[in-house]
Formats: sequence, structure tokens, C-alpha cells
Amino acid sequence: LQMKLRSLSLAFAPCLAFHTSILFNKPIPTPFTTHPLSSTRREKSLKNGMKVSMSTITTRGGGGGADSPPISHNECPKILKLREYMSSSKIDAFIIPSDDPHLSEYPADCFTRRAFISGFTGSAGTVIITQSEKLLWTDGRYFLQAEDELDETWKVMKQGMTNVPTLVDWLVKNVSRKGTVGIDPLVHSSQFYTELQSKLKGSDVRVLSIGSNQQNPIDSIWGKDRPNIPNGKVRIHPMEFAGETVGSKLEKIRKEMERVKAGALPVCLLDEIAYILNIRGEDVEHNPVVISYLVITDETCEIFISDSKLSPAVEEYFKSIGVAVNAYENVLPVVENLGKEEKSIWVDPSKVNAAIWLAVPNSKRMTKVSPISMAKAVKNSAELEGMRNAHVRDGAAMAEFLCFLEKELKSGRKITEYEIDSILTSHRSKRDFFLDQSFPTIAGYGSNGAIIHYRAKKDHSKVVEADSLFLLDSGAQYLDGTTDVTRTMHFGEPSEEEKKAFSLVLKGNIGIDTAVFPEGTPGCLIDAFARRALWKHGMDFSHGTGHGVGAALNVHEGPHSISPRLSNTTPLKPGMIVSNEPGFYLSGKFGIRIENLLEVKRTALRNEELGKDFYAFESLTLIPIQKNLINVGLMSDDELDWLDRYHATVWDKVSGFVDEETKEWLRDRTLPIAR
Repeated sequence: LQMKLRSLSLAFAPCLAFHTSILFNKPIPTPFTTHPLSSTRREKSLKNGMKVSMSTITTRGGGGGADSPPISHNECPKILKLREYMSSSKIDAFIIPSDDPHLSEYPADCFTRRAFISGFTGSAGTVIITQSEKLLWTDGRYFLQAEDELDETWKVMKQGMTNVPTLVDWLVKNVSRKGTVGIDPLVHSSQFYTELQSKLKGSDVRVLSIGSNQQNPIDSIWGKDRPNIPNGKVRIHPMEFAGETVGSKLEKIRKEMERVKAGALPVCLLDEIAYILNIRGEDVEHNPVVISYLVITDETCEIFISDSKLSPAVEEYFKSIGVAVNAYENVLPVVENLGKEEKSIWVDPSKVNAAIWLAVPNSKRMTKVSPISMAKAVKNSAELEGMRNAHVRDGAAMAEFLCFLEKELKSGRKITEYEIDSILTSHRSKRDFFLDQSFPTIAGYGSNGAIIHYRAKKDHSKVVEADSLFLLDSGAQYLDGTTDVTRTMHFGEPSEEEKKAFSLVLKGNIGIDTAVFPEGTPGCLIDAFARRALWKHGMDFSHGTGHGVGAALNVHEGPHSISPRLSNTTPLKPGMIVSNEPGFYLSGKFGIRIENLLEVKRTALRNEELGKDFYAFESLTLIPIQKNLINVGLMSDDELDWLDRYHATVWDKVSGFVDEETKEWLRDRTLPIAR
């Protein structure tokens, strides 16, 4: 409850609340559920004679210098303070990303600077502030949410849309010659930093990095209301679920280091540190990780962490596996000293922050893909067994929840989207090894389902009723595995439009599930299997089809994915876990997504001429798919056969772990579909 309240407090009190707190020296009050101007954004724009289009963005040329006046004297005080800092520091544009020093998708509350300064709470997005403009870049999952949470003074730059420049290209065009772009190198990847520096140099624009002894200006503005760095305790991940010793993992990493003649390997990513050391933590909501750094050399392994996180048992554990403990803030000086030694330092540009990168001399940097992410992605037998077992328990919990929900709604009980979260979590929490949700539950009824990463608020939540679709995306962290599942339901009579869209999405889900492909195939080459049926009807969805999933770790992990992004060429390998979640979203009406987690498995097929094995998927998720939403006429016999086989598997594996009332419900939901 405390974690949820802390998270809600970071809905990041909008500008009005912040202004009041400054004038009267009072704590920021409970935040609005959205930006106070957002609910009437478009209406206000029209009344004020402004024409605002969120479908395409036209950027302005020129871009005023650091001394340009703010665009409005009525601007939010937070923005005014940042612009004052920028003016005094001769900065024309300041970049505020979602990332923390560990490049986390879901950072701890104290690192959510972009959400604090903008009010946009989605997990992906980058803000640029100039003296005259405020811009947010985000992807298709968050277009509607950004419109809702930001007022008309912001520009939402919809990544991937026609005529929308990338963030770097916008800076090239809009920052004047001899201008300056400011960044905090701790919260940008070195890959982004080098791209930014390279492109801006051609325009004679300087990149100014905040020094390691300087405070991020957002933190100065946030002041005493900024949450403290989490101080969760480290726990040891049991060997029966980890499946491999720390010594074995370090030996493999050092062999790779020796192969490329690297003397040290700094590790920034929190899930990679947890994986290598077989530890877990509670520093980031829903992600069982510990805020820390790790530096591996050919002879030593050192973790940089607050010692207050360590119990005597964990201290003894680190000693027993040969891991030295150093203060969290000492990582940069240690890396700098390693850079003075003879051997090179292995830095993966996408996996270390720019501050670590800059601490290593150019002559000592070895830029290669880290060996850790692939090792973590390919699960060992113990991790796979834990994931399978966790999904059986999760399937049982979901079955009991769905049985309960349908019964309550039929009785006339009014249940809101917000209440769904706590009811579902209470069912999961009764299962063995349950620890937490794996991400905030997405429960969207009707038009809210079209907001891809919608999150209901207590005082801004629809009642789940029987005349529209209900999208439920949720997951759990168990001691032995991580789950993530989406089901779309209708508790009344779905329309033909809804059934058509649902059936086309289901066809895409089956297309991925039944795919067979040769070794070496990246996810981008099978992504179209999820979209083919939708494309035939002029429909599509604006997110990737699948992401990697950790074993009792982060619900999102790389390096693999199933996505139309051709840049990700990581091949799918046996032992990887990937989600399969095609969807369709009709703004203002409904959203549909069907998601199962899949294990990549080797088949008996092999082409000797090509020297390649062939792989396929096996579903881990064991939850019924609602049959009354299916237009049987749109489905092939093979697809309906797949559905019947899937439901038979759900019944066989889950029915023995539910109560009698749920078993009766599950029996009905897993019977063969009428044809």
C-alpha cells in the first residue's frame, strides 16, 4: 500500500499545485489524476481560437537562443525555474529523458524527472525544453495518454509518424549555430550521447554535460519534495530457481572478456546485476532489482551499493562468492582509475550511461555488445521450469478472479476499473511464491481500452459494464517466475464490429503462436504474421508484437523482440521467453489485445543443406480466450482447432488448482467452440 501511495504521489502534482506550494510554502497537495487542463484541452484550444492538431506536428525553424524570453509570463513555475537555469548556463535546449542512471524502463520514483517536469506519466518519452517551446517525444503506446495529460502549450511529437522528426534531427534544425544543448550524462545512454554529439557537431552546436559533482537542475527544482533514493533490502535468489552459480556466470563472462582482450566490464543495468549475482531487491516498483553498479575485471567483481541495503546474511553471501562491496557513488572514480591501466574497458554503448562512457579514455574504450543480455535472455532449465510453474499458478488465480468478476457483474454489483486491480491482486496473492505485480494493471473499459498503457485512477475511473469491451493487461512476480497476460472480454452481447476486430487480432496471435522458423531468425522477420489478417482489412496496431520477459525478473527485457523495427536483428533462440500481443485500438470506442507468453523451443526439423535447425513456440500462459467474441466465419478450421487445443491444455493444467465453483466456470470456458 505504501508503494502504491508513493507511486500515486508521483502522478507529479501539476503546475497549479506546484505554484500554490511555492506561494504559501506548503507541501504539494494530492495530485490531479491528469493535468488540470487536460480534460478540456481540445475544447479550450478551439475557444481560444487555436487550431491544435495532434495527428501531425509541424516544428518551427530557428529556435531562440539561451537569452530568448519565455513564451508566456503565466508559464508553470517549474518550467520557469528550469529556463532560468538554462539562461544562466547559456543552454538553448535541455533534454529530460525517462531514464535513470541504469537506463531503466521503469525507474524508481526519485528518478522520474521527466514526469515531474511535464506531468506526462507514461513509461516512455523524452522532453525538450527551450526558452520558447516544450516538446514531448513518445511512441504509439502513449499518443492518447499524452494528449490527455498535457495541455495545449505542449507539442506531442509522435514517434514514427510521417513528417515527425527524431529528437536529434529536431535539435539540429531548431538550435541556432553556436548554440548549446544540455544533458545529464548519468541518464542518457552512451549510444544516444555519441549520436547527439556527432550530429550537433555538424551544425556547430555544443553538447554540455552536467559534471559529476553538479546536481541535475530538475532535482534542484524538485527540492525537498523529491523522493529519497530507495533503500530496499537485497535478497538472495534461491539456487533452485536461479539454476546456475555466480561463479559459473562470472567464468563465462571472463572468457568473453579474455577473447576480446578486455580488462574490465562495467555493468549499469539493474536486471543484469541481479541476474549475474543471483540477487533480487525491491527498489523499483514491480521490478525485483537493486539500485547498484557492478564492475567485473579479469580477477575481481565489485558491487557499488548502499551498505544499508545489506543484511549480515547478504554481506556473508557476497564474501562467499568473492564479490567486494563499495559505495554506490564511487563507481565513476573506480572506472576512471581502471581507464589508466593497460587493458581496455568493455563498454556496450546501449547498456552504459554516458557518464560511465566519458569516464573511460577514448583509447581504452572497447565498444562491443555486452555478453550479459543474451546470457540472461536464454533461460536455463531451472528458470524455464520456474516460469512454467508460475504460469500454472497464475492461470488458476486468473480463472478464480474471472469467475468471481463475471458472477459479481451479473448480480448487479458496480465495479470500477480502479477496483479491478486490487481484486485481481488479492486472488494472485493467495498463490504460493507470490511477491508482487509485475507492472501496474491496465484495466480499460470501453474507450479507455484504446489507451494502450492506460492506468485507472481512483477518482477518474469507469464502471465496468456489459455494453462494451473490457481490456485487462496484468501480471505477477512470483519467486520462481514472471507473468504477463492480456485478455479482452465482453460481459454482454458484443457488436459485429467488435467481434470482427477481436477475431482478426486472434488470428494474428495464432499466426505468431504457430510460426515455425529457421535458427538465426530475428523477431522482426515474423512480426507480419501478427498483422497479416488486420492488414487485409486496412487495420493495424502501433506497438510491437512482443517483448522479452525475465525469469523472476523484469517483465520487459531484451535483447530480443517481435517488432516491425528492422534495427533489432537479435535472433530468437531456444530458451528465450517472448510475449505475443497483437491488438487493435479504435480511439473513443474500444481497445483489443490478446497476449500470451511464449517459450522458444527447438523442433525436430533440420535442414542439413542449410545447416540449420528450426524453432517454434510453446505457450506458457494458461487462461481462456473468450469465445463469444469470435466470429467463427472469419476463422479457418486450423485456427479453430488451435483454439480447442489451447483450451484443452488450459483445462488439463489448471483445473486441478481451482475451487469447485471456478472449475465449473473453467470447464465451460474451455469446451470446444461451436462451429
